[in-house]
Amino acid sequence: MIQENKTNYSALTTLTTVFFFWGFIAAGNSIFIPFCKNYFSLDQFQSQLIDFAFYLAYFVGALGLFAVGSQKGYDIVGRWGYKRSIIYGLIFSALGAGAMIVSVYINTFFGMLLGLFVVALGFSLQQTAANPFMIALGDPKTGSNRINLGGAINSLGTTLGPIIIALALFGSAAAISDDMIKSLSLSKVMILYTGVGSLFVIVAFILKSNHKVPAGINEEVPEKANKALNSLLIMTAILIGCFLPVFNSYRGDTEATADIEMQRMMWLLLGLISVIVIISASFMFAKKNSTGWGAMQYPQLSLGMLAIFLYVGVEVAIGSNLGELLKQDQFGGYKASEIAPFIAMFWGSLMIGRWVGSVNVFPLDDKKKIILKFIVPFVAFGIIMGATSLAGYDVSVLKWYFICILIQIAAFLATKDKPSLTLSVFGVLGVISTLIALNTSGLVAVYALLSGGLACSIMWPCIFSLACAGLGKYQSQGAGFLVMMILGGAIIPPIQGKLADIEWIGIQNSFTIGLICFGYMTFYAIAAKKSLKSQGLDFE
Repeated sequence: MIQENKTNYSALTTLTTVFFFWGFIAAGNSIFIPFCKNYFSLDQFQSQLIDFAFYLAYFVGALGLFAVGSQKGYDIVGRWGYKRSIIYGLIFSALGAGAMIVSVYINTFFGMLLGLFVVALGFSLQQTAANPFMIALGDPKTGSNRINLGGAINSLGTTLGPIIIALALFGSAAAISDDMIKSLSLSKVMILYTGVGSLFVIVAFILKSNHKVPAGINEEVPEKANKALNSLLIMTAILIGCFLPVFNSYRGDTEATADIEMQRMMWLLLGLISVIVIISASFMFAKKNSTGWGAMQYPQLSLGMLAIFLYVGVEVAIGSNLGELLKQDQFGGYKASEIAPFIAMFWGSLMIGRWVGSVNVFPLDDKKKIILKFIVPFVAFGIIMGATSLAGYDVSVLKWYFICILIQIAAFLATKDKPSLTLSVFGVLGVISTLIALNTSGLVAVYALLSGGLACSIMWPCIFSLACAGLGKYQSQGAGFLVMMILGGAIIPPIQGKLADIEWIGIQNSFTIGLICFGYMTFYAIAAKKSLKSQGLDFE
């Protein structure tokens, strides 16, 4: 296992490339969702199944690794090493790209879901290895900064992804019209994924050839965690039982009455509640008797699993449902071809925040860091505005968004690079922005939702570093548990989509789900700090 306090910048630079791919492919879903909704005549819930398939794969992949590892009696990722695990993940994603090509050739929505699922399975292995690898490449106390750097590159991928994919699919980065979406040929998707699959292979070769990247092998054998495995399997079974009735209700030509919509909503909510209850119950049982719970015996990890679940869920839910909100008259009445600047700014907001957070990775004095924390976010803002403008969109409506960025900069300076304090402050900012969005209309509400991206920007590195702190031999296992909880991106967006489909709730009120998510983030920040202090670890 790597043990060093000096940051390995060569390895860090190479590793950040895989972070770009995760953002690039995930952001591409923002184009596939409106396309598939039109092409296959889907409702808002059905269109969210693209995100469901993509993020479900993270859970299935990480759970599979854990289950096989438990049976064999060792940590698979630790035995392979972080470097080799990432390479294997890239190769698997390349195979997934091939599966996507075949599935698109069949011309079925299910086939596209299957292809994306396989691609994301490879991402699951990459995430399980890459995030603890980032922490291991230097001082653990500054691990969140390195993950933030990876997140900054990831966000660059989410910003450029829609533009590059638009070029590949439509031959132009100019504003995509409704007619262009309707006339898009699936054959172009095949060409796109041929290129994506090739890039996966190329990056795998580059990573393998870079001898400055350590193997990252962890020979420590963690104790078996059969209780944790059983808990996760029970949760999986319940989720299957909750989602099957929803999927079955879409068979045939049965009209979606108010009663049917409500039944679908209840099943989806039951799935969400089951995740929260089972993880919480596991935490309580592990607290009484830690034997058999593995990494879940640590409160910062167990509670962190829920934090990752809700964080990914709210991030994806806002990004996926924002377009539908913008179509409403009280929020601008934009056409599908006009919403791209707002989607780009939401995902770009994550880039803005992560770029600011990544400043601390570099060996600079405090004065220079403060200066850069003012300059970097506006450079990122300029890149987003410039790229979107070059794509042919009118970005003038977003010019006042800099006010929101100034608020974020003030929050960064106030938190002084302390993970728990940073997470709590940005959790509160997320709650405030959601409340504003729920109680206003027009550009104010839109800016508030976009600010949700600024609030989310630093949550992943803060949660991950706090949750993995002090895990020792359970670090890889803990990272796998956290990656499983990316499942939130599969469950929460469809729930919000179904809330939006219920007439008396509507798209605006559906964003209420964000209050729960951001509120928990604030709670976790306080609880994790308390737990770590009780273990003799002070990250503040």
